[in-house]
Amino acid sequence: PEPVPVPVPGPNPAIKPCDFDYLKIIGKGSFGKVLLARHKETTRYYAVKVLQKKIILKKKEQKHIMAERSVLMKNVQHPFLVGLHYSFQTTDKLYFVLDYVNGGELFYHLQRERVFLEPRARFYAAEIASALGYLHSLHIVYRDLKPENILLDSQGHIVLTDFGLCKEGLEPNGTTSTFCGTPEYLAPEVLQKQAYDRTVDWWCLGSVLYEMLYGLPPFYSRNTAEMYNNILHKAPVLKPNVSNAGRELLEGLLQKERCSRLGANDDFLELKYHSFFSPINWDDLMAKKVAPPFVPSVSGPTDLRHFDPEFTHLPVSASLCSDSAAVTGSVREAAGAFPGFSYGPPSDHAFM
Repeated sequence: PEPVPVPVPGPNPAIKPCDFDYLKIIGKGSFGKVLLARHKETTRYYAVKVLQKKIILKKKEQKHIMAERSVLMKNVQHPFLVGLHYSFQTTDKLYFVLDYVNGGELFYHLQRERVFLEPRARFYAAEIASALGYLHSLHIVYRDLKPENILLDSQGHIVLTDFGLCKEGLEPNGTTSTFCGTPEYLAPEVLQKQAYDRTVDWWCLGSVLYEMLYGLPPFYSRNTAEMYNNILHKAPVLKPNVSNAGRELLEGLLQKERCSRLGANDDFLELKYHSFFSPINWDDLMAKKVAPPFVPSVSGPTDLRHFDPEFTHLPVSASLCSDSAAVTGSVREAAGAFPGFSYGPPSDHAFM
């Protein structure tokens, strides 16, 4: 039979800032903020990321932002990656309408419990690894796996969120050398501004798993210079309160030399078949048939107990629904700097 053509998402001019009620600020970044918003017509909840064009241009970050959008568009379907529903722009702002996830950051829960027992850490590491393997299959390197980008949904499954630092178009042997990321989790090759490739994500997964099992990042020091030195020169300390398989996996992921790192040859498959993950049925995991080890207590979508009150107490600005920027020269320049940014699902399934 002939393959059925898949509808390709195109611009959706119909959607605009005023279609939403903006309820609470749930996150803040250098370019803007993330808000809990309710679509007026459908009453569905979304996370809406609102970025200021002027700041993006001032920091020369347009490429990153457009990369984020195209990664979110490519992020066809994966159970453990955040989904993009719409993106649109006004003269001074960019809007991403994303899945709203309210189980809190994974590390918010880790801080409360200090460490996770191995089965729980294994479950999270497996969901994260499958999402990274999927991105790699699309030639996308995630690059910025860090605590605040790993969320839990209301059922307790992992959702990876921030695609602003992804590098697209990396063929399996391709490398890139932009310096970015979070100090605790930076791989040696990134620190040394050397070329790096998808194996950088397996290093970061090793750092995350280490922190889940031991309570601190593997090379942590309050002194940043010392921490950098540890990342480059010290072996990770693998105390025996973790199983042999767990220590062996960490050792493989935290290899300083990226060519000898676990995942360097067969990417995700090398992790998938590692003995640490032998209790995992990967098909069931992908189908979300494995019961999460912990279910965040949330009463409903407006329950924000797992978000930082530092954000949620901030007032929501009224300017989100009015696009009243005075059109000055710099705004005019910003207005046209993001061609093709707007996006919506194929018209036949708007707001499914």
